[in-house]
Amino acid sequence: MASRFRGYLPVVVDVETGGFNCRTDALLEVAAVILRMDDDGRIYPSESHDFHVDPFEGANLEQSALDFTGIDPWSPLREAVPEVEALNELFRPIRKAVKDQGCKRAILVGHNAIFDHNFITEAVNRADIKRNPFHPFSTFDTVSMAGLALGQTVLAQACREAGIEFSNKEAHSALYDAERTAELFCLIVNRWKDLGGWPPPPAVASEAGEPQ
Repeated sequence: MASRFRGYLPVVVDVETGGFNCRTDALLEVAAVILRMDDDGRIYPSESHDFHVDPFEGANLEQSALDFTGIDPWSPLREAVPEVEALNELFRPIRKAVKDQGCKRAILVGHNAIFDHNFITEAVNRADIKRNPFHPFSTFDTVSMAGLALGQTVLAQACREAGIEFSNKEAHSALYDAERTAELFCLIVNRWKDLGGWPPPPAVASEAGEPQ
């Protein structure tokens, strides 16, 4: 895996929030799917981690956002934890996977990745976490990837075009959306490999002067 993405380990992330402003609006759910690579160079979703998160003190909660996700921030059934606990517990297996796979850092994969990246970054800053495992600004965005590979940019439509089952009833849960995004990302990357993309076929590598 380390040689596939220039030393970075792709980790698929999805967040559910109380609005669109990462500085003022609550982080309510966060999920991450760690990817691995098999002996044939194909990547696959390996393990998932998710947390329901208590709104930080003074957080804004837009009713329209809550209506869209169906989240009741104050429901005791959520078993929510503070941001600092959620992030520390989420980052622990990510750091371990980065080390185990010989990578130097994680890189966030998301559908509209900058949205998830910004909310994670702001929560890290609020929690004063010193070791954010993710690259500070680079991401992989499955919106662009799916638009190129499948002609679709909406997650549900891209998944269906790819033959990945997608339930509108289960959508807008951080865990569900992260797992579907992970499947989509892996499918596109593996399809590129099957079409002769990275790593290049031996004949192409040889012609380029690289060892077979």
